Amino acid sequence: MNVVIIDDDPLVSEALRTILETDPDVRVLALGKDGSDALPLYEEFKPDVLLMDIRMKSMTGLEAGEEVLSRYPDARILFLTTFSDDDYVIKALRMGAKGYLLKQKFESIVPSLKAVMAEQSVFGEEIIARLPLFRENSQRKAPSLEEYRLTPRELEILSLIAEGMSNKEIAEKLFISEGTVRNAISLLLEKLRLKSRTQLAIFYLKNTSEIR
Repeated sequence: MNVVIIDDDPLVSEALRTILETDPDVRVLALGKDGSDALPLYEEFKPDVLLMDIRMKSMTGLEAGEEVLSRYPDARILFLTTFSDDDYVIKALRMGAKGYLLKQKFESIVPSLKAVMAEQSVFGEEIIARLPLFRENSQRKAPSLEEYRLTPRELEILSLIAEGMSNKEIAEKLFISEGTVRNAISLLLEKLRLKSRTQLAIFYLKNTSEIR
Protein backbone atom coordinates (compact mmCIF):
# COMPACT_ATOMS: atom_id res chain seq x y z
CA MET A 1 0.00 0.00 0.00
CA ASN A 2 1.50 3.33 -1.08
CA VAL A 3 0.80 6.41 1.04
CA VAL A 4 1.52 10.14 0.75
CA ILE A 5 1.45 12.18 3.98
CA ILE A 6 0.52 15.87 4.07
CA ASP A 7 1.18 17.64 7.39
CA ASP A 8 2.66 21.05 8.17
CA ASP A 9 4.55 19.73 11.20
CA PRO A 10 7.71 17.94 9.96
CA LEU A 11 8.12 16.11 13.27
CA VAL A 12 4.62 14.68 12.97
CA SER A 13 5.23 13.70 9.34
CA GLU A 14 8.40 11.84 10.20
CA ALA A 15 6.74 10.16 13.18
CA LEU A 16 3.88 9.06 10.94
CA ARG A 17 6.31 7.72 8.35
CA THR A 18 8.08 5.69 11.05
CA ILE A 19 4.83 4.33 12.44
CA LEU A 20 3.42 3.38 9.04
CA GLU A 21 6.57 1.76 7.73
CA THR A 22 6.77 -0.59 10.69
CA ASP A 23 4.12 -2.49 8.72
CA PRO A 24 5.71 -4.31 5.76
CA ASP A 25 2.61 -3.69 3.67
CA VAL A 26 2.89 0.10 3.87
CA ARG A 27 5.28 2.35 1.99
CA VAL A 28 5.38 6.15 2.38
CA LEU A 29 6.23 7.65 -0.99
CA ALA A 30 6.39 11.35 -0.09
CA LEU A 31 5.79 13.97 2.58
CA GLY A 32 4.03 17.27 1.92
CA LYS A 33 4.20 20.36 4.13
CA ASP A 34 0.96 22.10 3.18
CA GLY A 35 -2.39 21.49 1.57
CA SER A 36 -1.07 23.07 -1.61
CA ASP A 37 1.31 20.10 -1.93
CA ALA A 38 -1.53 17.57 -2.01
CA LEU A 39 -2.55 17.74 -5.67
CA PRO A 40 1.00 17.88 -7.14
CA LEU A 41 2.13 14.97 -4.96
CA TYR A 42 -1.01 12.97 -5.71
CA GLU A 43 -0.51 13.49 -9.45
CA GLU A 44 3.17 12.54 -9.21
CA PHE A 45 2.85 9.42 -7.07
CA LYS A 46 -0.80 8.29 -7.43
CA PRO A 47 -0.81 6.88 -3.86
CA ASP A 48 -3.34 4.32 -2.71
CA VAL A 49 -4.18 6.62 0.22
CA LEU A 50 -3.59 10.31 0.84
CA LEU A 51 -3.16 10.80 4.61
CA MET A 52 -3.69 14.46 5.38
CA ASP A 53 -3.89 16.97 8.22
CA ILE A 54 -6.67 19.59 8.16
CA ARG A 55 -5.36 22.85 9.61
CA MET A 56 -2.44 24.05 7.52
CA LYS A 57 -1.20 27.51 6.56
CA SER A 58 -1.79 28.41 2.92
CA MET A 59 -4.36 25.71 2.10
CA THR A 60 -6.33 23.54 4.53
CA GLY A 61 -6.61 19.81 4.16
CA LEU A 62 -10.31 20.18 3.42
CA GLU A 63 -9.61 22.60 0.57
CA ALA A 64 -6.87 20.32 -0.72
CA GLY A 65 -9.14 17.28 -0.47
CA GLU A 66 -11.81 18.96 -2.55
CA GLU A 67 -9.21 19.93 -5.15
CA VAL A 68 -7.86 16.38 -5.39
CA LEU A 69 -11.30 14.74 -5.51
CA SER A 70 -12.56 17.19 -8.15
CA ARG A 71 -9.87 15.82 -10.51
CA TYR A 72 -9.56 12.31 -9.14
CA PRO A 73 -12.97 11.21 -7.76
CA ASP A 74 -11.64 7.77 -6.85
CA ALA A 75 -8.86 9.15 -4.65
CA ARG A 76 -8.83 7.71 -1.14
CA ILE A 77 -8.36 10.51 1.40
CA LEU A 78 -8.00 9.85 5.10
CA PHE A 79 -7.90 12.90 7.38
CA LEU A 80 -5.74 12.73 10.49
CA THR A 81 -6.02 15.75 12.76
CA THR A 82 -6.10 16.99 16.34
CA PHE A 83 -9.38 18.80 15.65
CA SER A 84 -12.79 17.11 15.83
CA ASP A 85 -14.88 20.20 15.04
CA ASP A 86 -18.34 19.26 13.79
CA ASP A 87 -17.97 21.46 10.69
CA TYR A 88 -14.75 19.70 9.72
CA VAL A 89 -16.27 16.24 10.06
CA ILE A 90 -19.37 17.23 8.08
CA LYS A 91 -17.27 18.72 5.27
CA ALA A 92 -15.10 15.61 5.19
CA LEU A 93 -18.20 13.42 4.89
CA ARG A 94 -19.72 15.65 2.24
CA MET A 95 -16.66 15.69 -0.01
CA GLY A 96 -16.33 11.91 0.05
CA ALA A 97 -13.32 11.43 2.32
CA LYS A 98 -12.77 7.82 3.34
CA GLY A 99 -12.21 8.62 7.00
CA TYR A 100 -11.48 11.06 9.80
CA LEU A 101 -9.19 10.12 12.67
CA LEU A 102 -7.73 11.98 15.63
CA LYS A 103 -3.95 12.09 15.98
CA GLN A 104 -4.12 10.91 19.58
CA LYS A 105 -4.97 7.43 18.27
CA PHE A 106 -1.77 6.62 16.36
CA GLU A 107 -2.22 2.90 16.93
CA SER A 108 -5.37 2.95 14.81
CA ILE A 109 -3.79 4.49 11.71
CA VAL A 110 -2.42 1.37 10.01
CA PRO A 111 -5.65 -0.66 10.57
CA SER A 112 -7.60 2.34 9.28
CA LEU A 113 -5.47 2.56 6.15
CA LYS A 114 -6.11 -1.11 5.48
CA ALA A 115 -9.84 -0.63 6.03
CA VAL A 116 -9.83 2.27 3.55
CA MET A 117 -8.06 0.03 1.03
CA ALA A 118 -10.92 -2.44 1.54
CA GLU A 119 -13.33 0.35 0.50
CA GLN A 120 -14.60 0.96 4.02
CA SER A 121 -15.23 4.34 5.62
CA VAL A 122 -13.28 4.85 8.85
CA PHE A 123 -14.10 7.26 11.65
CA GLY A 124 -12.56 7.33 15.12
CA GLU A 125 -14.62 6.32 18.15
CA GLU A 126 -14.90 9.95 19.26
CA ILE A 127 -16.36 10.90 15.88
CA ILE A 128 -18.78 7.95 15.74
CA ALA A 129 -20.09 8.84 19.19
CA ARG A 130 -21.00 12.31 17.96
CA LEU A 131 -22.64 11.39 14.65
CA PRO A 132 -26.18 11.89 16.01
CA LEU A 133 -25.27 15.45 17.09
CA PHE A 134 -24.49 16.49 13.53
CA ARG A 135 -28.03 15.66 12.55
CA GLU A 136 -29.63 17.47 15.51
CA ASN A 137 -27.87 20.76 14.80
CA SER A 138 -29.14 21.23 11.23
CA GLN A 139 -32.21 21.32 9.04
CA ARG A 140 -33.31 17.89 7.95
CA LYS A 141 -34.04 16.47 4.55
CA ALA A 142 -34.74 12.79 3.94
CA PRO A 143 -32.64 10.74 1.52
CA SER A 144 -34.27 10.12 -1.83
CA LEU A 145 -36.63 7.15 -1.61
CA GLU A 146 -36.67 6.85 -5.38
CA GLU A 147 -32.89 6.56 -5.67
CA TYR A 148 -32.41 4.00 -2.91
CA ARG A 149 -35.84 2.36 -3.04
CA LEU A 150 -36.35 2.63 0.70
CA THR A 151 -39.80 2.28 2.19
CA PRO A 152 -41.04 4.94 4.62
CA ARG A 153 -40.58 2.50 7.51
CA GLU A 154 -37.02 1.62 6.44
CA LEU A 155 -36.16 5.30 6.21
CA GLU A 156 -37.64 5.88 9.66
CA ILE A 157 -35.53 3.08 11.13
CA LEU A 158 -32.46 4.40 9.32
CA SER A 159 -32.97 7.86 10.80
CA LEU A 160 -33.26 6.40 14.31
CA ILE A 161 -30.05 4.41 13.82
CA ALA A 162 -28.37 7.72 12.90
CA GLU A 163 -29.67 9.16 16.17
CA GLY A 164 -27.83 6.42 18.03
CA MET A 165 -30.84 4.39 19.15
CA SER A 166 -30.49 0.69 19.96
CA ASN A 167 -32.77 -1.97 18.43
CA LYS A 168 -34.79 -2.05 21.65
CA GLU A 169 -35.25 1.73 21.67
CA ILE A 170 -36.28 1.72 18.01
CA ALA A 171 -38.76 -1.08 18.63
CA GLU A 172 -40.32 0.77 21.56
CA LYS A 173 -40.55 4.04 19.66
CA LEU A 174 -42.17 2.46 16.59
CA PHE A 175 -44.30 -0.07 18.54
CA ILE A 176 -42.80 -3.05 16.73
CA SER A 177 -40.77 -6.06 17.88
CA GLU A 178 -36.99 -6.13 18.12
CA GLY A 179 -37.03 -8.99 15.62
CA THR A 180 -38.78 -6.74 13.11
CA VAL A 181 -36.12 -4.09 13.68
CA ARG A 182 -33.31 -6.62 13.18
CA ASN A 183 -34.90 -7.86 9.96
CA ALA A 184 -35.30 -4.30 8.70
CA ILE A 185 -31.65 -3.52 9.45
CA SER A 186 -30.51 -6.65 7.63
CA LEU A 187 -32.56 -5.61 4.61
CA LEU A 188 -31.17 -2.07 4.74
CA LEU A 189 -27.62 -3.40 4.79
CA GLU A 190 -28.42 -5.57 1.78
CA LYS A 191 -30.18 -2.81 -0.17
CA LEU A 192 -27.48 -0.22 0.48
CA ARG A 193 -24.61 -2.71 0.16
CA LEU A 194 -23.22 -1.75 3.55
CA LYS A 195 -21.64 -3.90 6.23
CA SER A 196 -22.37 -2.33 9.60
CA ARG A 197 -24.69 -0.19 11.69
CA THR A 198 -22.07 2.56 11.71
CA GLN A 199 -22.03 2.62 7.91
CA LEU A 200 -25.83 2.94 7.92
CA ALA A 201 -25.56 6.01 10.17
CA ILE A 202 -22.88 7.53 7.95
CA PHE A 203 -24.97 6.79 4.84
CA TYR A 204 -27.93 8.64 6.33
CA LEU A 205 -25.81 11.63 7.32
CA LYS A 206 -24.19 11.82 3.89
CA ASN A 207 -27.60 11.90 2.23
CA THR A 208 -29.28 14.56 4.35
CA SER A 209 -29.22 18.26 3.73
CA GLU A 210 -27.07 19.28 6.66
CA ILE A 211 -23.93 17.95 5.00
CA ARG A 212 -24.61 19.30 1.50
